Amino acid sequence: MSGMSQLIAAPILLPLLTAALMLLLGEKHRRVKARLNLLSTAAGLGIAIYLLLWVRTQGQAESFGVYLPGNWPAPFGIVLVVDHLSALLLTLTGVIGISALLFARARWDGAGASFHALFQIQLMGLYGAFLTADLFNLFVFFEVLLAASYGLLLHGSGRARVRAGLHYVAINLFASSLFLIGAAMLYGVTGTLNLADLALKIPLVPEADRGLLHAGAAILAIAFLVKAGIWPLNFWLVPAYASASAPVAALFAIMTKVGLYALLRLWTLLFSGQAGASAHFGGQWLVYGGLVTLAVAAVSILAAQRLERMAALSILVSAGTLLGAVGFAQPALTGAALFYLVNSTLALCALFLLAELIERSRSANEAPLEDEEGALPSPLESLHPPKGINLDDQQKAVIGQIIPWTMAFLGLSFIACALLIIGMPPLSGFVAKLNLISALFNPLGLGTPADQPLSAAGWALVTLLVLSGMASLIAFGRVGILRFWKPEERPSPVLRRYECLPIVILLGLCIFVSLRAEPLLRYTQDTAASLQAPTAYIEAVMAARPIPGPTTVDTQVQP
Repeated sequence: MSGMSQLIAAPILLPLLTAALMLLLGEKHRRVKARLNLLSTAAGLGIAIYLLLWVRTQGQAESFGVYLPGNWPAPFGIVLVVDHLSALLLTLTGVIGISALLFARARWDGAGASFHALFQIQLMGLYGAFLTADLFNLFVFFEVLLAASYGLLLHGSGRARVRAGLHYVAINLFASSLFLIGAAMLYGVTGTLNLADLALKIPLVPEADRGLLHAGAAILAIAFLVKAGIWPLNFWLVPAYASASAPVAALFAIMTKVGLYALLRLWTLLFSGQAGASAHFGGQWLVYGGLVTLAVAAVSILAAQRLERMAALSILVSAGTLLGAVGFAQPALTGAALFYLVNSTLALCALFLLAELIERSRSANEAPLEDEEGALPSPLESLHPPKGINLDDQQKAVIGQIIPWTMAFLGLSFIACALLIIGMPPLSGFVAKLNLISALFNPLGLGTPADQPLSAAGWALVTLLVLSGMASLIAFGRVGILRFWKPEERPSPVLRRYECLPIVILLGLCIFVSLRAEPLLRYTQDTAASLQAPTAYIEAVMAARPIPGPTTVDTQVQP
């Protein structure tokens, strides 16, 4: 168990050391740094998968890995914890990280300085945020990932990126200030920042201090809600994500989930049913905030014209769905929401990558690639229709034309992304939304009568899930017609293998989840059950003990 505990720190240390090595190499060894980045990201994904399998194979009583980096017991020292939720998000981060990096190697990693080092620092911040078990280090990792994201957002320069980047930096600095204020107020009331210790101290807070406790928690929640993308605090998200380069936007698809993770972790730990007078504090705000976010994003997506903005607005649709579902504090609904989180994040990451390739097809390759060594074979074009082929009024063949390979790939990938995000059968997006609706009507499971009728908020979430899917169907259908069915005289884009491979990987994973949804659903349901009953988490953290140091051997010779 000692070796297993030390492995928990590897996802943080590996990208830290890799980034340091890249900075030592300087800017002259781009290919070496690209390979080192890919190797480190793949190793981090392998470690995350191992931790996921380890957590899954353990019994419920032993499904927590705890590591004390400073060898100080909780609540005095730094604590890293891996459980069902953190292991799932670690693996999801690794998959998205390696997909974005493969895409970036085609052209984007050379568009600015220190891309690979910033990429690794971004991964370190994400991994650390999912593993830490105290508020102070959560703030530290938040600042690490935000500092790296500032550089990545501006990577490639351009007026649109600079304008969106300034707004992005300003709003996140404001959120960081709220984070510090909220954490300070919680510390002033409870005397601790360790999450497990906070969960033990909050029920004991005197009634006279409970208002200050709730004010601190609310300020802290606003900082997380800014990152999660709740309305009206999400005005910065669409311009920033739509302006970022494709691999950076794909990596940012997981960053909104960091805010949601922090909310879910702190809310289920600090304000669970065992928190006394503070039980489920703020739950209604999460529900109604999620509903408003979902409604506004669904209307906004109808007006979107560019595919990048549609992808960014789809992130807000996902954020509203997740916030609304989590706020009900029902294990079955939370489990379905986590399944939806995995599916939507993978699909949106693929859509951000695909958007650049589709928009490139509109520009007729006016910007040539730097190196055609890894390009796909030239597309096949039907320049002269064979004899016997029907012609239209402009003397062009209407049947028998060969569809270029690249356009076929882009079209099929776009259809798959659209079906996943909309929630159309038979892919996993439909399974996710079906489980969300089923959990709303049957919170105790299928075959078990509900203990109470569905509330007005529940009906509103069901209605918005259906309407948001219809809005996405209209928006994606319109964009698909304009991009693929509108006749235009443009050559097919030249794509590289590095650009196609990550899209194939992400969509392949979504299809695999569609075919094997039951194991992931069981995992997310177990995760939700452990979140709603946090006693095991608290006991695992508080029971962790430092490794004893070497004992002094008395070598004095006795008389």
